[in-house]
Amino acid sequence: MTLNSINPANGQEIASYEEMTLGEVGTIIADVNFAYQDWKQTSFAHRATLLKRVGKIFQARKEGLGRLMTLEMGKPYSQAVAEANKCASVCDYYADNAERILANQFIETDASKSYVAFRPIGIVFAIMPWNFPFWQVLRFAAPALMAGNVGILKHASNVQGCALEIEKIFHDAGFPKNIFRTLVIGSKYVKDVINNPLVKAVTLTGSTPAGKAVAAQAGSVLKKTVLELGGSDPYIILEDADLDQAITACMIGRFLNTGQSCIAAKRFIVVEPILDEFRSKLIEAMKAQKWGDPFDEDVNIGPMVNIRSRDEVHEKVTASLENGAELLVGGEVPDVEGAFYPATLLDNVKPGMPAFDDEIFGPVASIIPVKDEAEAIRLANQTPFGLGGAVFTRDLEKGERIAANEIEAGCCFVNDFVRSDPRLPFGGIKESGYGRELSEVGIREFTNMKTVYIR
Repeated sequence: MTLNSINPANGQEIASYEEMTLGEVGTIIADVNFAYQDWKQTSFAHRATLLKRVGKIFQARKEGLGRLMTLEMGKPYSQAVAEANKCASVCDYYADNAERILANQFIETDASKSYVAFRPIGIVFAIMPWNFPFWQVLRFAAPALMAGNVGILKHASNVQGCALEIEKIFHDAGFPKNIFRTLVIGSKYVKDVINNPLVKAVTLTGSTPAGKAVAAQAGSVLKKTVLELGGSDPYIILEDADLDQAITACMIGRFLNTGQSCIAAKRFIVVEPILDEFRSKLIEAMKAQKWGDPFDEDVNIGPMVNIRSRDEVHEKVTASLENGAELLVGGEVPDVEGAFYPATLLDNVKPGMPAFDDEIFGPVASIIPVKDEAEAIRLANQTPFGLGGAVFTRDLEKGERIAANEIEAGCCFVNDFVRSDPRLPFGGIKESGYGRELSEVGIREFTNMKTVYIR
């Protein structure tokens, strides 16, 4: 069986990759586990030196890496280059801070000495998505390797070029060959990898159904999981919001990566006193979005990842319109080659419509009119997801109260669009998953937090 990379802008095959056999996968896992025995004994300083090199390689090769991303999954080229460059930031953060974060934490007890030690656990199996093919992997790999673990990657089948390039970068940076390996496999072998007794933990970024399946399998063999799953992020626009600031954040938050992001701004919940002005400004901004060739520097929206995904988005738009939503911008499949879909804006979206209830993974935004702040918060939380959210208001005390105490999500921003940062924990609640990546919390997820007690 082969795994094929298809250019979503024109449907042409870029490359095909022969899938590894289960025997080859087992050999790699054994080799990685053997390498772990030495790697866990290395110093933080040694690991940091190598990880810094990884960051520098990403920066030095960002144009070529960006081109590879754009070809394989359609990300606008300028955004792809920025993603490759961002990978350096997570490498630098953990190279600079891992030793401090994982230092023994001494606790006063009846013992003469007692503390918590953070020790590596072994092989971490990562199942990663296509939408941020470098960043998603590095935000797992950088902390895992700095903690003394080793990693194996099962990437999305359509971005095998990116997956193998990541492995090459780690090797080029001087990491021993089997500290990080890419498994060229489809989904059929995921269960076998999880069940392998040498694999100690699993991290997945992907859809909620995929997360449930992986969690169930990992749970059956008692292995730790971290899951970052889908989202339907609400952006609440209150009466005293700076509308120009809000519109800018909503546009970036919704259309980054052609709207194919778990933390994209998907539901704009707007109070009635400013609804007409917000709607007018948003329509103007939406109409200015240009779709087309992702290598064109003027293009904001590239192709979606494939025709099937594009058609699924259009079906949800159509179903929402049939249930009473109003189409303000876009909403028609272009009669062109490639998986393109225009910036689309729906108004009067209500619970019961796919545009409210589901995660629309594409360039579609929904306006949800509400009477007041209380209704806005209620509808923001009326979702099975809980990844991110945002609040826009000039009253920063009120904005902080809503963000910190009212919105049911793993993160909530005030007067800005939601995004990940190596210094801050990232993850969700409810059907958006559990566990955290990044920051001090993320690196500790895959460690043995061991109590040491000395009388």
